[in-house]
Amino acid sequence: MTVDRAPLTMRRKPLYNNDMSTSENWLDAKAREWAPLFASCVSCEAFDANAARHLPSRAKIIAILKDLISLLTPGCMPRESGNPPPSPADVAHELHAAVLAVSKYLCPKDTCDASGDCERAAKNAVEALFDGGPQLRELLRADVQAAYEGDPAATSNLEIVMCYPGFLAIASQRIAHCLYAAKIPLIPRVMTEYAHSRTGIDIHPGATIGPGFFIDHGTGVVIGETCVIGRNVKLYQGVTLGALSFAKDENGALIKGVKRHPNVEDNVIIYAGATILGGETVIGHGSVIGGNVWLTHSVPPFSKVYNAQPEPHVKLRVES
Repeated sequence: MTVDRAPLTMRRKPLYNNDMSTSENWLDAKAREWAPLFASCVSCEAFDANAARHLPSRAKIIAILKDLISLLTPGCMPRESGNPPPSPADVAHELHAAVLAVSKYLCPKDTCDASGDCERAAKNAVEALFDGGPQLRELLRADVQAAYEGDPAATSNLEIVMCYPGFLAIASQRIAHCLYAAKIPLIPRVMTEYAHSRTGIDIHPGATIGPGFFIDHGTGVVIGETCVIGRNVKLYQGVTLGALSFAKDENGALIKGVKRHPNVEDNVIIYAGATILGGETVIGHGSVIGGNVWLTHSVPPFSKVYNAQPEPHVKLRVES
């Protein structure tokens, strides 16, 4: 038997004719068909190629978020690259540049540079975040303490900061919320969606969350934009604090900026899989919401809400 010992690359048939003198490479031809499409984006409202080149990359915004968390939890978040942690001044400059670029890109004014409005907005946002650093640090400290006290498996604060997905999601949201409150577009959503992609916990940057917030396990938790959460609230995996319905105007377009998500008062525990919906729904302080409960109305303080206990059916095996 004869065995073809030629290298595999020599035995493969070419996918297309490389002889450009006799026939055109079909891949190049297809690529040229996209040239007008790309050129049209230069003036496209949704995809402005010329302006977008000045935008910070998603990776850059995520790097700034990581640096901010590192500054707020010194010594607890080792640098992945092994480099020393950044200085606050370096992070402030990076954040200011990113906020300014996004603000200018989305600014509706033709005289944006001349007015200086975007520069002032970026300066005010970065100042507000850094001025609020001590308060942010205290909020995160309370969150870590709540996790340590609320989870018997937690062995140290360091374990919570470095390992718990709930802490990463909450820390990201608290930083993003500062920029959201300063009306900075896009960047807060990039930050919280990064945490969402890493942890499975989806917290909108607009949500207002009190100190001592703990999400145990966390996967599948959803917290909407207009949700207000009080002090010392604990959620388990799969909890949804969402909208019951979406109001529309006379043209059928969604009305934005209205209260759509529930309020959860102090010292509430919500167990796994519970769904609480509606902008007028209030969970009174000290309440306990059981697993898989579906709620679309308010409950008074110190309520215990749970589903009727299902009746399990056990089929015994009969030995022959």
